[in-house]
This record gives sequence, structure tokens and C-alpha cells, in this order.
Amino acid sequence: MNASAHLKPIRLLLVDDQPLLRTGFRMVLGGETDLDIVAEAGDGVEAVELARRLLPDVVLMDIRMPRMDGVAATRAIVEAKLPVRVLILTTFDLDEYVVGALRAGASGFLAKDVPADDLVTAIRTVAAGEAVVAPRILKRLLDKFADALPDPDAAPPRDLRVLTDREREVLVHLARGLSNAEIARALSVSETTVKTHVGHVLTKLGLRDRVQAVVLAYETGLVRPGT
Repeated sequence: MNASAHLKPIRLLLVDDQPLLRTGFRMVLGGETDLDIVAEAGDGVEAVELARRLLPDVVLMDIRMPRMDGVAATRAIVEAKLPVRVLILTTFDLDEYVVGALRAGASGFLAKDVPADDLVTAIRTVAAGEAVVAPRILKRLLDKFADALPDPDAAPPRDLRVLTDREREVLVHLARGLSNAEIARALSVSETTVKTHVGHVLTKLGLRDRVQAVVLAYETGLVRPGT
């Protein structure tokens, strides 16, 4: 998706307790014509207050901050049912808060050392209603929690039985971090068909976005790390 696809710029709220990092993000993102940084916050409390007041499209949220961390701030924004999506940024490849952040309703999770182009793409993706998880974070996250995951040979949980075989197939590919285009190639169908299947998966399982679908796929044992 490019800038011309947006009638107006994507409004961003930058949240990080380190002013120098906020300045860095502002420099990286300020040159993009379709991105508009509307405010900055230094902690979660301030972030929630600004999100309520300004209703930015996307919040770039640091995860470790004083007063209120990024997980609690994300949960507060999501529970308030604000039309605001949260993209979590962390210094750590694998942060112990990552599962909490995804369960809280974050729409994406990236490491702070992500290349500038990838960060811009992730912001546009999240603003468009999709979700983003850096593959290396997802892999390390799932490897860490592999021991706690259920046995894939057990009967599938009842909630997954509402899916058709093709929808389950799409969910497996989603959980492996594939994009719609990659899933379309893998299944030899159109990208539009994949989007329809993804929509059905989310609706049937009562999920907010792709990130929650990935978490559910691993929690239920539909897929396991390394498969």
C-alpha cells in the first residue's frame, strides 16, 4: 500500500521513555508524506491519555516504561474501544512481555533495530487493519513457549472445529508468518480469496486480527515451533 492509497496521512503517536529514541523515530518517519506524527509520550499513562484525546491511527509503543508499561497501556487503549491500533517496539528480541502485549490486543511487534523501510511498511500495514510480527521475534517467542504448548496429536479444540479444512490450512500458514501473497502462492489461489478466508477465520474464532490468530494457533497446538 502506498501513500496515494490514503486520502489523509496516517496519524502517529510516538511513545518511548527515552527522548533520544523518540527523536530518532521522528527523523526516520518525518520524511514520509503519508505519515503525520501528532504527539509524543514518555510513559504509558501519558500515552493512554493522548490516545483518548487525539485518536491517532497508530501508536508506536515502547514496552518498558515507568508509571505504566506498554502492555498495560495497550490493554487500556484496546479496552476503551478506541479506533486506535498499537504497534509495539522493543529493544529485546524476546521480551517477557511479548505474549502479554499480543494478548492485550497489540496489532504488531517489532524490534527497535528494524530497518527504517520495514518500520514504515509495518506502520502502513497496521493502519490498514492488518497485523505485523517480526518473524525472528515470533520464532524465538514460540521456541521459548514450546514446552507449554499442547500436544498437536490431541483432538482439536472445539473452537477450531468451526473452521473448514481450507480455513484451517490458511490459519496454519498464518501462524508460520506468511503474508496473504505468500499464502496465495502456497495454496495456488488468488490473494483476494486468501483475504476472504482470513476474514472468515477471524470472525468464526472471535479474533481481533492476525496476531491473535497466530497466538491461538500455537496455544491450541494446531501448529508447533519448527513444524
